[in-house]
Amino acid sequence: MEPLVARRTWSVLEPVHGQVYFAPEGKDRYREIGLDTRTLAYFGSRAAALGTVGPAVVTATFYNFSDRLVRQAVPEAWSRAAPPLILAARLATVDAALRRAFGAEVVGGPELAEVAVLARQAAEVARQHPEGRPLFAAHAALDWPEEPHLVLWHAQTLLREFRGDGHVAALVAEGLSGLDALVTHGAEMPAWADYLARSRGWTDGEWQGALERLRDDGVLERGAELRLTPAGAARRAQVEDRTDRAALAPYAALGDAGCRRLRQLARPLSRAVIEAGLLPIDPAPYLGDGADGG
Repeated sequence: MEPLVARRTWSVLEPVHGQVYFAPEGKDRYREIGLDTRTLAYFGSRAAALGTVGPAVVTATFYNFSDRLVRQAVPEAWSRAAPPLILAARLATVDAALRRAFGAEVVGGPELAEVAVLARQAAEVARQHPEGRPLFAAHAALDWPEEPHLVLWHAQTLLREFRGDGHVAALVAEGLSGLDALVTHGAEMPAWADYLARSRGWTDGEWQGALERLRDDGVLERGAELRLTPAGAARRAQVEDRTDRAALAPYAALGDAGCRRLRQLARPLSRAVIEAGLLPIDPAPYLGDGADGG
């Protein structure tokens, strides 16, 4: 199987996972357990699978966030709610959000059941390869939910963190720090650059310092526009290629036909998530055009 299949299949289903960080259904649920800011809710809910770890572990595993921002949430989140309580609130958020996005007919329908089975098959293969993937391994140790829409979400969460840990390893191998990774990612998606800097807690001075350093290193072009040099683009491409290869095993187990079917079934579900306002992004980079039939 071509490694690019891993990226394409993951990306089509990613909105089903990613909505958990934006869904309005989470606000009251997290507030009820004491996570009354977006920072506490995000870091607390995503890191809860790791247990009551300190901020250094969260900064290391999340990779591109300012340690200063992480310390606003960890370990404060654990003093307000134990990780199992946070994880329960997270799953309740997903349940409510996906039920609203999909509708009762889809939630109880055969196609959702089928895509949940396929995604779980891939995720179960990923669970056989936890080495070097701490954030994935923590989530893989959680119990599987029972209802198909929650199975689908949990499976994609595992596949996402499996890919993410491999991506971090590729970035480290390429010599790109968390901030460097964020800046070069922003150069690939300039419309998102300001959001990436703000949401990850970096100051203007830190961002500008990284720009100058990467320009001096020949990664970014000089000038007002945020743009990769040919050498910088090649480094990013190498990172993504390594990430695809490291993420391939779960999708290879499904085979090309299984991955195509997974994408066919997942695309309308991800579109429903975006149309429901659960993920405020341009869907094109995720959903593709389905030109291959899947």
